Amino acid sequence: MNSQRVAILGGNRTPFARVNSAFHELEADALLTQALAGLVARFGLAGARPGLVAGGAVLKSQRHFNLVREAVLGTALDPATPCMDLQQACATSLQAALTIADRIALGRIDWGIACGVDSASNPPLESSDGLRSVLLRFARARGPLDRLRVLAALRPSHLLAAPPSGREPRTGLRMGEHAELSARAWGISRESQDDLALHSHLALAAAWERGFFAELVTPLAGLARDNILRPDTSLARLAGLGPAFASDPRATITAGNASALTDGAAAVLLGSESWARTRGLTPLAWLRDHETAAVDFFTGAEVNQREGLLLAPVYAVPRLLLRAGLSLQDFDLYEIHEAFAAQVLCTLKAWSDRDFCRTRLGLPDALGEIDRSRLNLAGSSLATGHPFAATGARILATAARLLAERGSGRCLVSVCAAGGQGVCAILER
Repeated sequence: MNSQRVAILGGNRTPFARVNSAFHELEADALLTQALAGLVARFGLAGARPGLVAGGAVLKSQRHFNLVREAVLGTALDPATPCMDLQQACATSLQAALTIADRIALGRIDWGIACGVDSASNPPLESSDGLRSVLLRFARARGPLDRLRVLAALRPSHLLAAPPSGREPRTGLRMGEHAELSARAWGISRESQDDLALHSHLALAAAWERGFFAELVTPLAGLARDNILRPDTSLARLAGLGPAFASDPRATITAGNASALTDGAAAVLLGSESWARTRGLTPLAWLRDHETAAVDFFTGAEVNQREGLLLAPVYAVPRLLLRAGLSLQDFDLYEIHEAFAAQVLCTLKAWSDRDFCRTRLGLPDALGEIDRSRLNLAGSSLATGHPFAATGARILATAARLLAERGSGRCLVSVCAAGGQGVCAILER
């Protein structure tokens, strides 16, 4: 079977909104429907039937068990469109795009849509074990007296609901606490983290001002831009923020150099070269290859901290480069998800560390450094915010649009994810 080239044709997303600001009355399915409907309208896809729409959410309630299918049914796409929910934490919509791309490359489908959404304003709440036990016994009770006896066991403490904790089950630590460990192990300074955060805000603001997002974002609920963005921030303001994940005053991760929880949805359109031609669509970029990796972030103190929860892309990228016959420096653009400024800087430092690359990555030498002037040119998660499952689609569409803006080039995309996982891809134009 001949492999087909996979085109990234465009994307659409809602603005990413601060929790409890613009979208707090919209649940995940409604947000995702809006992002998909915007994509359908933007590319004239009403009535069309993609081979697959794949995506998901991280903060997902039971009633959204068929989230993508229900969102698609709320759009003008053909109701006979096949859909699939998947989840890989922060890499969800990127992995969805790669799943679709593989099917296109194999000739299984002609085109598809990858998507993701999360609403931190409307997270699912888990009932307590006590309340769950009472409710199950109540459902099995055979008569009024039995039901009254069951209800008599109900206690006020049973009514306390538990929101998502964001803690890793293997360690009990929050993601920010893991990032703090990595920053300490790799010697990442507070100043360097704040500097990266400032760059993200300024780059995102500049991209908005030059109209870069006009073809990528559809206004929603009165919001036309990402409202986490702080174009007037400064190093002095960032330096004034206290630690966010540790009481130790020497801790370096703050609300300013960590991505914010937000509400938002994003989608990206992919297709074969022939399908794009028949629709009169010009590819923004081509997806060349991709790789996924995972690390053991919880066994052994030294390895645990040096590798870190969010450093799996450190392992994925060398595999991808080897297969593609490229070096780390053979890229015109780098799009690295900014879960935390510390995690980005740890990743870059690991690639340039000769001993780490030799002993942990099995390489003959260090991968080396990248040209930082090519990193996240339109800003990233520190400035946009991070609705977990939507971030991958946002980054993929942004990277493709940046390549189209340049006219040619190559981009390395890297997204870390909870559970010690990482996904990366190569885009070309």
